[in-house]
Amino acid sequence: MTDGLSTTLRERFGFDALRDGQQEVVERVLGGGDALVVWPTGSGKSLCYQLPAVELKRRRGEGVTLVFSPLIALMEDQVSALREKGIEATYLNSTLTRSQREARQRAMSEGAFELVYATPERMTKEDFRAALDAVPGGVHLLAVDECHCVTRWGHDLRPAYQRVGEFRAELGSPTTIALTATATRAVREDVRTVLGGDEGSMPLFATGIDRPNLELRVKEVWDDGDKVSEIADIAERFPGTGIVYFALIKDLERFKGLLAGPLSGLGRELGVYHGRLSPKDKKRVYDRFINADPENGLVLLATNAFGMGVDKPDIRFIVHAQTPGSVEAYAQEIGRAGRDGDPSRCELLYSQDDLAIQHEFVRWQNPSPDLLMQMQTAIERNFMHDDFDADDLRLDVIGKGHAHGRGGGTVEQALITLAKHGAIEHATFQDSETTRYRFVRELDDSELDVAEIEDKTQRDLKRLLDIVNMTKADDVAAYLREYFELPGDAPSEDDAPNN
Repeated sequence: MTDGLSTTLRERFGFDALRDGQQEVVERVLGGGDALVVWPTGSGKSLCYQLPAVELKRRRGEGVTLVFSPLIALMEDQVSALREKGIEATYLNSTLTRSQREARQRAMSEGAFELVYATPERMTKEDFRAALDAVPGGVHLLAVDECHCVTRWGHDLRPAYQRVGEFRAELGSPTTIALTATATRAVREDVRTVLGGDEGSMPLFATGIDRPNLELRVKEVWDDGDKVSEIADIAERFPGTGIVYFALIKDLERFKGLLAGPLSGLGRELGVYHGRLSPKDKKRVYDRFINADPENGLVLLATNAFGMGVDKPDIRFIVHAQTPGSVEAYAQEIGRAGRDGDPSRCELLYSQDDLAIQHEFVRWQNPSPDLLMQMQTAIERNFMHDDFDADDLRLDVIGKGHAHGRGGGTVEQALITLAKHGAIEHATFQDSETTRYRFVRELDDSELDVAEIEDKTQRDLKRLLDIVNMTKADDVAAYLREYFELPGDAPSEDDAPNN
């Protein structure tokens, strides 16, 4: 590592040295080489583009690093952390008012930032593209975070992500680094194809999906009493902070009552986090979690709405109280435990009854073209000029019988799908307790591929079968290694070069 890079690392980021593997990636990117990075959650992927971003700006005096990130909350957290270090970073997303967005784009066009975070959907906005094109020195580095979203084989497909290769070409094919914690061989191949690379031009930098300090276990349970007993037992034997994941908010709330007594008897604090909390309550729970006593930490009951971007090294246990929907989701969530290297327990409480929940999720997450067009028609009829949320549409689309219920999540997921196609977008209401949208454009039914929707449904069901197979494995860590086929297990795919 050069003296200049060492100085940037120390003075701008506060680190004296890079972790194992980071230096090879950073040096390749600074040398103009593309890279595909597949490392477990918490292993330091972000620094592999943040450090080159700052160093490139220092060396050249101009240019910007563009970071594609799929989650608004994640990009906001990362920008906040960078700005605390004095690094000029910003984000552009739908939470900003028009005046805020215009001010940031104007500053970007004048070369004020070292890093700019945005969702790929932002590339379709003419004002954003114009500001990006005006940046002195242009985009010298493109980072594609959570790059599994690029691929149709991934567990979190985003249509705009499939255009990232096209966007990259329009930007002049800058040096590109793609990063994820979870990518099977098929996903890795598709990421390279979408981005316009191959194994030679975009080599893999990867480590095993499991970590020696994590004890991975599956225990079959038969009822709520079994689950309460197991959770309390783990909380007693692992006194630090832990997360207990649930698939459904109603079950999370029910277990809050069931666990209150046993955990109180152990002197443990109990918290809850899910998507229906107000932004103020989410912030309060987040701060409480981050600052929890490491000796007798908080036991947080959460849905998968919690965890992405959480930087807490001493999480002592992760319990899945209900079956996750995919091996990828499971691997990402357990990766939040034990980042400090100390022993941590990851336990999946398996019940066949919970599979029905995930089967229903698959149905919700793959709304039919007919339902999507029905919702789009309702939006155009009633909300061309007003913002709206799922409850505003439920009576119109689902019927009176579901007007006051959750509608099985179908309406919420259909709105997410319409947003992914660019027909609607998030409205700017930062204090709203529900996700609100606004109309963007008409959607033609030719844009909805019936065969692709059915294909995705079958892929989602296959992922659920994979998680069931994992629960039956004698060695969960070995199952993960085989599932992801990472180096040591993937002899035909080149290991990362030493530069």
